[in-house]
Amino acid sequence: MVELLEVHVTVPDRDEAELICSAVVAQRLAAAVQVVAPITSVYWWRGEINQAEEWLLFMKTTVERFDELAACVRELHSYEVPQITAVPLAAGTADYLEWIRRETSPERDG
Repeated sequence: MVELLEVHVTVPDRDEAELICSAVVAQRLAAAVQVVAPITSVYWWRGEINQAEEWLLFMKTTVERFDELAACVRELHSYEVPQITAVPLAAGTADYLEWIRRETSPERDG
């Protein structure tokens, strides 16, 4: 059963990346966020092909915290339809995976 996730979010700039990263880590919705930038995204939007420079966020969390994390991202995100996708962490070192669990535990909130 999937327990841990890597959540992918794209944002338009560094300021929004930092805002979202700080919020999700401070609220323990993600144990860590890596920021990759710049990237180029090509996509369909409202019947047209668009191209934009974006920043990509990789967030480490649990399945249990995903809905709260997604809600936090939506609240802070400037896009009408932000990319918020997740892939399961199928394997990893035991100590790292335990660290994700520990740092995103709801009992640590507050």
